[in-house]
Amino acid sequence: MDAIPPAAQIRFGPAGWSYDDWNGVVYPSPRPRGFHEAEFLSEFFDTIELNTTFYQPPRPEVVRGWARRVERNPNFKFTAKLWQRFTHDRDATQQDEKTFKRALEPLMETSRLGALLLQFPWSFKNNRENREYIGGLVIQFMEYPLVLEIRHASWNQPEVFEMLRDLGVGFCNIDQPVIGRSLAPSSEATAPVGYVRLHGRNYERWFTAEGRPEERYNYLYSLAELEPWATRVKSLTESTAAVYVITNNHFRGKGVANALQLITLVRGGKVPVPETLMREYPELCAIASEPSAAPPPESGFLFDAPATKPPHG
Repeated sequence: MDAIPPAAQIRFGPAGWSYDDWNGVVYPSPRPRGFHEAEFLSEFFDTIELNTTFYQPPRPEVVRGWARRVERNPNFKFTAKLWQRFTHDRDATQQDEKTFKRALEPLMETSRLGALLLQFPWSFKNNRENREYIGGLVIQFMEYPLVLEIRHASWNQPEVFEMLRDLGVGFCNIDQPVIGRSLAPSSEATAPVGYVRLHGRNYERWFTAEGRPEERYNYLYSLAELEPWATRVKSLTESTAAVYVITNNHFRGKGVANALQLITLVRGGKVPVPETLMREYPELCAIASEPSAAPPPESGFLFDAPATKPPHG
């Protein structure tokens, strides 16, 4: 993979890597001996957002294994989501804080953590209590590069962006179905770290996917829909040191396909594309520079665990 020029530290990648419906679509089937998803994806991308940290802090030795899996890409950095006890349940203890920070230690020690995402639900609205809660959370995790994701349009206020600048916290620009008071697309930069998350635009299933929650992310962006985001990503580089572009429309690897397309829209040229993914999405043939990279050799890390995300993620 070509190194990204220092003046434009843009990293593209998917949210998570452990999805059953990626077998034979993103990943080869059968998988070669010693195959690991993160190692494979690091051949094509410079970041992956860890979703498993939202549900449960992984053991430090597991995280250390993930860092080793991506060693062949010196530009690679993970991002991670803060444990939901801090953002959704909001009942975390001091011990929870210690446990979570211990999980991130291997990424900090190896300089592999690009950002910690504080993701709040749509129901988290802009009021004094919630602004104060964010301020407290920032103090708790001030040693990390922080990014805030909020989804309700009440946060789209100049004073909110000024607050984040004062706190040194990045703003997560999202693409989601704009329903009612949902936050619309943006290109705000409030800290050295810029962040973009694309969730898809499955309007029909966004709030009604309880039976099959993975269907919420069943959406493939067209090139015409991605082009405005390519422009926004480029604009973010003008006032940030690094930008992370995460595709969360993970159903059958659609986010992986769209992330590759975004790379070509932002950087120009063609990119390596996994052969299995090209068969699933033939439109990727137009941007493919070569067949898929050879599967990485067996590295022997037997303690690795997938960065799994439950389908309702």
